[in-house]
Amino acid sequence: MQNDLWLNLASKDLKKAKEFFTKLGFAMNDHHAASHMVSMFIGSNKVVVNLFDEKLFQGFIGGQAITNTLNSNEVLFSIGASSPAEVDDLAHKAVEAGGVLYGKPGYKDGWMYGCGFIDLDGHRWNILYMDLNKMPKA
Repeated sequence: MQNDLWLNLASKDLKKAKEFFTKLGFAMNDHHAASHMVSMFIGSNKVVVNLFDEKLFQGFIGGQAITNTLNSNEVLFSIGASSPAEVDDLAHKAVEAGGVLYGKPGYKDGWMYGCGFIDLDGHRWNILYMDLNKMPKA
């Protein structure tokens, strides 16, 4: 088995989604650029996230209904940040690009700093910095 991982999501408007994630600084995967999808890399391991037109995506999942992200969520995507400043920067960029914060940047338990935002298609993302030197010992 290969160790590749990619995540596939439905999108209502691929053009707007690409603009949104480009404004956040996500690297586009131009090798897989096509009119029916947006492909991007996340993190230093370059995890691939593909956004597909909803109708095409529905075919991938056997015709089942796509989760209505206004009413429910199936998954929370978490991205590690290198500092609280990076969390703040991404939160600002998400809002400037048209996203909505559902969790403002702040500390939790004295060693984690993060925020949460909702992208243009209603998918929820978590940006988290963890200061492992302050992490409570078990």
